[in-house]
Order: sequence, then structure tokens, then C-alpha cells
Amino acid sequence: MSDKKQAHQQGDSSRLGSGIGLKADAPAPSIRYRALSARWRTVMAILTGASILLAINQVFNLGFFVGYVLLDSRYMYLITGVMLSMVFVTFPATKHSPTHVPWYDVVIMLVIACVFSYFAFYAERIVLEAWEYAAPPIGVWLALVTWVIVMEAGRRAGGWPVFVIVAVFSLYPTFADTLPDVMAALSIPVQDVAMFHVMGEESLFGIPMQVFAQLVFGFLVFGVSLQYTGGGPFFINLAFALLGHKRGGPAKVSIFSSGLMGSMSGGPISNVLTTGPLSIPAMQRIGFTREYAAGVEACASTGGVLMPPIMGATAFVMASFLNISYVTVAIAAIVPSLLYFFGLFMQIDAHAARDNLQGLPKEELPKVGAVFRDGWYFIAVFAALIWMLVFMQREAVAPFYATALLLVINQFTKHRLDVNKLLELVATMGKLLAELAGILAAIGLIIGGLAVTGIAGTIANDLVYLAGDNVLVLLLMGALTSFILGIGMTVTAAYIFLAIVLVPALTNSGLDPLASHMFVMYWGMLSFITPPVALAAFAAASVAQVSPMRAGFEAMRLGAIIYFVPFFFVFNPALLLQGSWLENLQALSTALVGVALVSAALQGYLIGLGDLGRGALSWVVRSFIGLAGITLALPAGGLFGISQLILLAIAGGALALGLGLRKLNSAMLNTQAL
Repeated sequence: MSDKKQAHQQGDSSRLGSGIGLKADAPAPSIRYRALSARWRTVMAILTGASILLAINQVFNLGFFVGYVLLDSRYMYLITGVMLSMVFVTFPATKHSPTHVPWYDVVIMLVIACVFSYFAFYAERIVLEAWEYAAPPIGVWLALVTWVIVMEAGRRAGGWPVFVIVAVFSLYPTFADTLPDVMAALSIPVQDVAMFHVMGEESLFGIPMQVFAQLVFGFLVFGVSLQYTGGGPFFINLAFALLGHKRGGPAKVSIFSSGLMGSMSGGPISNVLTTGPLSIPAMQRIGFTREYAAGVEACASTGGVLMPPIMGATAFVMASFLNISYVTVAIAAIVPSLLYFFGLFMQIDAHAARDNLQGLPKEELPKVGAVFRDGWYFIAVFAALIWMLVFMQREAVAPFYATALLLVINQFTKHRLDVNKLLELVATMGKLLAELAGILAAIGLIIGGLAVTGIAGTIANDLVYLAGDNVLVLLLMGALTSFILGIGMTVTAAYIFLAIVLVPALTNSGLDPLASHMFVMYWGMLSFITPPVALAAFAAASVAQVSPMRAGFEAMRLGAIIYFVPFFFVFNPALLLQGSWLENLQALSTALVGVALVSAALQGYLIGLGDLGRGALSWVVRSFIGLAGITLALPAGGLFGISQLILLAIAGGALALGLGLRKLNSAMLNTQAL
């Protein structure tokens, strides 16, 4: 998106008249991607189309319409080769080639084509003759070359942190015998490690790439198609129509629209850059500070990654690790994501009530009926997708059907795609597919390095030993590790690493497996709103034109509830809807009340009772309210937990005392004034 166009949209957002509606344009491009010439855009379109056709052929078992069914391993070699080639077209090696594809990238692409064609041609022999343990010399050399290429692809797509971590753990089997006893294992020759990485089923083509090629692929295609056909503007306009006139309306719009957009894109930063240029100026207009507006947008966009039905690649990988359906993971994520957005909503509402920040005039907002008439089919397509996922249990094919339905209906609306828009859509798909493929292929090497040595189980046992069998200490260790890894890696990459190393330790301590996996994913995501590297907050700060660190600390304060939510559900799986209906209802009801109280304590305003004041007594009252909220949301003993009720009663007494003394002081001051 050009600067002029972005400024125009921001101007629209500040006026918020009938022109509030966004056009169905693409998200703003990132400087990480190359600006390709027409010729290379054509190459990317061809490669993207080839990967989509390969995926459709395999998922629907079409046999290329001639009855030739690909082996799973041959399919993996072909589609991985195509997408790795896309990485070297999309991402420059250095800052010196931002607009052209240099000769060495062309050479790498030719090498990829030769190497992966060789492996695809001999795919059957690789499986039958167990080349992962005894490959011919040419296979060994090509495996070494592939290893290097995959690490470089990971560096370009994920950055130097991904490269360093992948290099250390993929090479770990070659020097494992030189490490201290806690990490030591038998060393393996580098050529044997290369064979295991490239020709086995537990490394490069392990869970991450298998899930990506067989499940995630279709959902990414659906998400991009939804944005390019006008889904993003529809959800933003719907949010303004429903909530824009409410107290603190634009901030509540940010929660609603960013939650839905994040569910589609699965990326906090792209979410901020898509919805932020409209919501942040609108928040500033009614009185929110720049840093507060940036913090709201960062928290809302980050929380969108948690939102079913499309939660990004992480949820699919989690389902594969746990050997359960994706729908099970999505259902389990409903309550935690609800608690997160409910807490954010309550804080914003309390802040707006305390500072008397009103909504936008109704006459400046779009009408609900007009918005629905313009984009009803987005709701219909979402409903069709959920029906196919939940009732038909067709996870692999559902997004392809939904995408086809969306594109067909869209051509009969004002958002219909012309040739240029279609090429833009394909180009964006290619960038997203290349980025995820590069990262997940590299992360697969970490799994291979740990699998071939068998060290993962040892690490888990050592972590339990270090924690002294104290589950809370182990969780705190896991939270810190997840957060640190999340700083330098994507949520999916950090989750995969910890799912191998840390989650077994949590489950060995008696915690629920699904809750343990969710816990790791949530804490890996927290780095996006927590300084010093709060990437989502920094992106929002650039839109709001405010200090990145100030936006980061505001986002951390606003998103404070998410720091508690993972501990709520890891100790109480009923919050993941894993209990009986009565247990689930009790857990949800007490958690909602608890989150509301914590939000009130954080903002100093309890809805229904008013401002809690600013003095020392106010902090005592707020502390009791916050403590009561946390206790209510934690696991209960019995139906509601007598200890929780006692603490809630104490908090209520403190609140009544505080408000009573404040009113008494106010009355005395009024009497003296008279």
C-alpha cells in the first residue's frame, strides 16, 4: 500500500462518515519481501499455482485425472521443492538485492529443482530401501546440499535467531558426545545425520511440514482469499456499525475487527498493519492517547491468533502432536480466547467510563443492514466452513471448498476480482506460503536432531528434576522459556520446539496434555505485546506515531489478563471444555466474574459502582478486588469453592468500606463548602 493511499485511508478514518468503508485492497507489503519485476512476479505466480495444484491433487486424491496417485513422500519432495524455490525468489539474502533476483538465487533454485526432482524420482526406493540409514553416495551428497539450503531458507524466512537455533540442534548429533552429561548422547557422523534429516520421516518431512502440506495449506489459501475479496473491510465496517457508537466505541471496534482479522491471517503484525490505520486514528479522535490506542490495537491483533476457527498453523501442528482433530483444538481454544477478549473489553470499557470517552456519532457510522447486504456472503462462507469442519469432519478439504464458494460468489458482487487483483492475490499467497514453508522446513531439522539422539526424553526428565516435582515452578520455567523463544521466533516455531522439549515434562508432572500444549503456545505469543521486543506493539506504534516502548508497556498493561489465563486453564482443564457440562459452566462463570474483577482492579473502575479513586485506600481496595478475581478464575474446590467465596466476600467488604469512606469524605467536603 503506497504512503498516499495509506494517508487517504487514515483521512477516511478520521472523518468516519459514509466513507468509512474500506476497499478490498491487499494488506500493506512488508519491506522483508522483494519488490519483484513483472517477469519474476510471473515466475512466482507459476510456482504458487503449481504448489496449489499439487496440494489439491493430493488432498482430493485426484490422481492428476489420469489415475496416477503420488506417494506421500514423493508429494512432500515435490511441494517442498517448489515452495523452497519460492523462498529464494521472495526473500533477499541481503539488503543489496531488494528489487532483483541475483544470479546466486537463480543457481540455488536450479539446484533445488535438480535435488528435489532426484529425491521425488527415487521416492519409492528411498522408502523401501530405507535410505535414511543407508543411502547411495549421490544420495548422501544431495542430502548434505539440501540440509544447507533448508537452513538458509529458514534464515531468510525467519531471521538469524531461527538459523542459529536450527543450526545448533540439527548439528547437535555430530558433537553430542562432547557435551556435559545432562545433554550428552552418542555422536553420529555428519553424513548419517544428513540422511536422517532429508530421507527420514521425523525431520525435514516430520510433523511441521506434513501438517503444513496436508492441512494448513488450504486454510492459508482461504485466509488470503477472504482478505482480497473484501472480507477484512466487511468485518471492520460491521464492527463500526455494531460498536462504534458505544462508550469507547473505536477501541471496542478494534477488539472485534482485529480478533476476526487475526483469526484469518494468523499473524499479529500483519493484523496490526491491516486494521490499525483505521482503528487507531478513530480511537485518538474520541480522546484515547496515542500510546493507549497503539496498545489496544496490539493486544487485539495478538489475541486474534487465538480465535477459532482459523488459528494459524500452530493449532494444526498441535492437533498432529496430540493425535486429535483440529476441531478439538479449536473448541478447546474458545474459552481462553473469550476470556482474553472479555478482559480486554472490560478494561477498555472501564477506562472509557472513568475518563468519560464517548463513542462516535451514529450518523457517521455505516448502517448494520447496509453492511450485511454488502457482505452477507462472508458470513455464509464462514458458516459453511464451520459446518464442514465440525459436522462433516473434513478438515483437509473444507478450506478448499470454502475458498471456491467464496471466489464464485464474489464474482457476482462489486468486489469481483479482475486479472490484476487475481495476480495480486496469487502473489500474496505465494509470499505467505514461502514464508511458512521456509520456517517450518527448518524447524523440522530441530525435531530430527533431537529424535535421532533420543535426547528429548532426557531433557524432559531433567526439567522435572530441576523443578523438584513442583508443577508451579515447572510452569514458570516453561513460561519464561516460551517467552524468550517467542522473542526471536514465530509462535509456531517456538511452539514446535517446546512441544518436543518442555511439554513432556509438564505431562509427566500430571498436567493435562492439551492444556500443556496450549500453555506453551500462549506464552510463546506473549512476546508480541511484551517489551523489550513487542513486535505487534512496535508495529502499532508506527501507525500511531508514538514511542515503541511506550506502546509496548501500554500493551503489556492492557493485555495483563493473558498472563494469567494460561495458568487458569492449565490447572483447570474445564476452561478448555474438557470436563462435564456442569464443570465447564461453573469454570466459565467463575472465570468471567474473575476476569471482570481483575480488569476493574487494573483500570480502577468497577462497572456499576464507579471510580475506585486514586489514593492509598483505592490501591488497597483494588488489590483485594484483583486478588478475588484471580482466585475466582483459578480451579475451585467443590462446586464454587468455599475459599473463593470467602475471599470474594472480603473483597466486597473492602470495596464497600472504601467506597463508603470516599462518599463520607465527599459529603463532609460538601458540608464544609456550604
